[in-house]
Amino acid sequence: MIDIKFPDGTVRQYNKGINSMEIATSISEGLARNVLSAKFNGKVQDALLPINESGEIQLLTWNDEEGKATMWHSSAHLLAEAIEQLYPGTKFGIGPNIENGFYYDMDLGETVITLDDLVIIEKKMIELIQQKQNFIRSQVTKTAALEYFTKKGDEYKVELITDLPDGEITFYKCGEFTDLCRGPHLPNTAQIKAIKLLSVAGAYWRGDEKRKQLTRIYGITFPKKALLDEYLAFLEEAKKRDHRKLGKELELFTFSNRVGLGLPLWLPKGAQLRQRLEDYLKKVQKEAGYLPVITPHIGSKELYVTSGHYAKYGADSFRPITTPNEGEVFMLKPMNCPHHCEIYRSSPKSYRDLPYRLAEFGTVYRYEQSGELHGLTRVRSFTQDDAHIFCSAEQVKDEFKSVIDIVLRIFTALDFKNFITQISVRDPKTPEKYIGSDENWEKAEREIIEVAQEKGLEYIVVEGEAAFYGPKMDFMVRDAIGRKWQLGTIQVDYNLPERFDLDYVGADNQKHRPVMIHRAPFGSMERFVAVLIEHCAGKFPLWLTPEQVKILPISEKYIDYAEKVLTYLNKYDIRALIDHRNEKTGRKIRDAELERVPYMIIVGEDEENNNNLSVRQQGGVDLGQMSMEDFASIISKEVEKMA
Repeated sequence: MIDIKFPDGTVRQYNKGINSMEIATSISEGLARNVLSAKFNGKVQDALLPINESGEIQLLTWNDEEGKATMWHSSAHLLAEAIEQLYPGTKFGIGPNIENGFYYDMDLGETVITLDDLVIIEKKMIELIQQKQNFIRSQVTKTAALEYFTKKGDEYKVELITDLPDGEITFYKCGEFTDLCRGPHLPNTAQIKAIKLLSVAGAYWRGDEKRKQLTRIYGITFPKKALLDEYLAFLEEAKKRDHRKLGKELELFTFSNRVGLGLPLWLPKGAQLRQRLEDYLKKVQKEAGYLPVITPHIGSKELYVTSGHYAKYGADSFRPITTPNEGEVFMLKPMNCPHHCEIYRSSPKSYRDLPYRLAEFGTVYRYEQSGELHGLTRVRSFTQDDAHIFCSAEQVKDEFKSVIDIVLRIFTALDFKNFITQISVRDPKTPEKYIGSDENWEKAEREIIEVAQEKGLEYIVVEGEAAFYGPKMDFMVRDAIGRKWQLGTIQVDYNLPERFDLDYVGADNQKHRPVMIHRAPFGSMERFVAVLIEHCAGKFPLWLTPEQVKILPISEKYIDYAEKVLTYLNKYDIRALIDHRNEKTGRKIRDAELERVPYMIIVGEDEENNNNLSVRQQGGVDLGQMSMEDFASIISKEVEKMA
């Protein structure tokens, strides 16, 4: 007999060799119908895999992220099976689950898959689902695995197997399709009740632009059709909020092939919006004791070799810049931190100078692959709201708290209410991946968790996601329609101070090594603005929006009065424009609504005679007539409250 402990702490005894599905059935038939996989002793595995030792179990359903991942991973195999039947001879790359659904990369030869073809593939997948095919796991030797896929003529699988250690290779068979996979998978296809193939794209094999471009098909599945219907409605809403679409409509930013892929151009309205975000953070940073600095867009290659960024980002950087001087090589900077280390080194420091906080809106450059560029969220040139705090080990905790305060202040001002923090720590199984003493690591990890608790933050701890130089805290934000974004990060670094030989003289008159805290509440200005656009659907907070008021004269006769109103509002720093067009008032109102202008002022004979305004709020709310003074007061109070 073996002892199985459940999440609620109860323990039951079962015969050795029982599987998770049988354990679920012993509790209730209803539970068993919903089990997709199981987590045993911390490892997710097939629900049908025999259990031969005592341990802790969690039965995974659709309500668990690992349960969803199991269904979506299995669905990727189902897609591949359908493709193999419809397009014999197809060669397959990889087919993982992703945050929402799955994809599979495949080499279809000369065949080109269109959106119309996705409907045919969906029908074949549904046919396979109805056959209730089992997912059958088998362990194979490396030699047998290579023989199987070599005979099949699938060089992509052969390449993957070549990189795998013998003794850890497993196949999964579903119907007539066999795939290289570590699993886990569903017991059978019948648990998939609804499917939608979403899109088709190109993807270079192993992300290498020099290798063949494969066809990538994206899809998603659900255990109920109602869930699919909800998701499709969500996608429609997401399309309406797409920052690329709204950025164009609201004239915030653009791209030009002549300038270069992934290099955004900020238009006047977008530049103003971004500048207000920067001004807001600069004000907050000044209050918190940060010192502004400015560094060049390039640096000597040796700088990034010293910092380790050349080894980490060299392959993803733009080509080095050579000069007429032999051996002189520069690079577009991939990070700001090496420059800030050199600023710290520019003069001796004592413990009285710490914490030493440097802040910069610094533009950095990465050569992202063209297929991975996406609006403002994935670009080749982006500006980080970077700051680096040099402090003593004893100051780390208080400095961490202060940075959290800044992040929370920003989230409040921009209405990001739903978030958790992810604390990333070392993987104890792979200590060779990290640098620094165990003592420093344990202290930093403990202090970050304590800070999260003292701040009352909801947090999760994730092993293995720490940077190689230290643990970190990331802020995972859900936007207005529930999508998760990583916004804001705080990292503790024992590495760069060592690499740059940074020190300070302590109270004991001895030299000590400072600790470096990296922080970026926005992350990058480009990505943050993209997320903000989609979060608020282009309806920015009043303090931030490029255009707060649109003045709409009902005819040319009232342009002069409109100018008088504009002059008055400008005195109160209210951003307003006059719509001078010779259009009907209804058209002007509709256009202002489409432009997401928060307030519209309509002026005509009554307003001019009474020296007042007719005010309309975005969304069709009529606020009636009021004096200029009262309207200015409304705007000023709202801006003050929101900022």
